Amino acid sequence: MRKLCLGGSFNPIHHAHLLCGLAAMEQLAFDRLVLIPSAIPPLKQVAADMASATDRFAMCKLAAEGVPSLEVDGIELERTLPSFTIDTTRQLRQRGWQNVSWLIGADAIQQLPHWHELPSLLREVNFIVMGRPGWTIDWQRLPAEVRHLERSLVTVPQIEISATQIRRRVRDRVPIDFMTPPAVCDYIHEHELYELL
Repeated sequence: MRKLCLGGSFNPIHHAHLLCGLAAMEQLAFDRLVLIPSAIPPLKQVAADMASATDRFAMCKLAAEGVPSLEVDGIELERTLPSFTIDTTRQLRQRGWQNVSWLIGADAIQQLPHWHELPSLLREVNFIVMGRPGWTIDWQRLPAEVRHLERSLVTVPQIEISATQIRRRVRDRVPIDFMTPPAVCDYIHEHELYELL
């Protein structure tokens, strides 16, 4: 079974994550999209409105419930160190994965040169870049070692939903229906996530 990984803080998971990830999975004939919530995002400052890793994992599980092509892996929650993709990749290989394919957004390409152990990462991971209609990546401005990923570009739908927007709406007591699955909406309200800074 061919699996495509999509990692992130998922603070919270929302429909853009799901629809874009599934679109890339289908276009590239993968069988499953594996959501991998990070425990400690290495390149993001942990903000006051960052839900716990346990809550973010639980929301991903709720979002994937009943969708056969989605699964959630808590592999990064088992570590106490920052969630480096290279460590996750090596753990997946130890579990028996022959190849690790990892989906990243066009915005993440700008940060990729700063990822932990980049040379090893580029050897050990098959990166696939999600491009959005109207989004331009200036490949020539990127370091030479990542420019080859232009050949791994897949176009996904443009969906204007962000986790930042959802958190802001929760704080402002504005509905978030249709931005994230209903079970995730319920979880956010029941656990009073994102209500205060």
